[in-house]
Amino acid sequence: MNDSISYQQQLYAGTRAQLIDAIHVKLRDKRFEHVLRVEQTALVLAEQNGVDLEKASIAGLVHDYAKQRSDKDFVAMIEKHQLDPDLLNWGNAIWHGVVGAEFVRDELGINDEDILNAVRHHTTGAVAMSPLEQVVYMADYIEPGRTVPGIEEARRITNEDLQAGVAYQTAHTLAYLIKQQAPVYPGTILTYNRWVAGKKMKYNY
Repeated sequence: MNDSISYQQQLYAGTRAQLIDAIHVKLRDKRFEHVLRVEQTALVLAEQNGVDLEKASIAGLVHDYAKQRSDKDFVAMIEKHQLDPDLLNWGNAIWHGVVGAEFVRDELGINDEDILNAVRHHTTGAVAMSPLEQVVYMADYIEPGRTVPGIEEARRITNEDLQAGVAYQTAHTLAYLIKQQAPVYPGTILTYNRWVAGKKMKYNY
């Protein structure tokens, strides 16, 4: 039996509280409350889409585990794991997901690659996203505390069609970044090309 399965069995045999405590120590209360809402939203989406509920719970809880680490910590982690050097040109908005998964692995002992990929891609998306990754990507976006323009439409679409929700979020995120004249992470463009551009979807983004 692999380590990730063992970890999940231990977690849901009574150590979920320990994971929550480990996360809370690393996050301020407002961010921690967001994490709990993402977990609950992820569980709803997981049940709707036939995704493993335990994995959805874990991924929802740990998705922002590294959100409030220092830049120095992220740079050290990029160097430790010999990640793409281009990551050094970005910042927390990208790092807390793409690099944050390494903190989850190293400090929490979670080795399940589907969970780690859900952490890596919860802000940038990816060309190929498993159902779990899609669930966490959308749960982070539509959790009840979110009040961004278009959020009710995002919730409605996601509850009808998870993949359409992924496309909706991706299109709106890219449009926002362009409007702000902000740099766009290459992975986000690849996500847009895969999930939005050239796709004949039933929703108008």
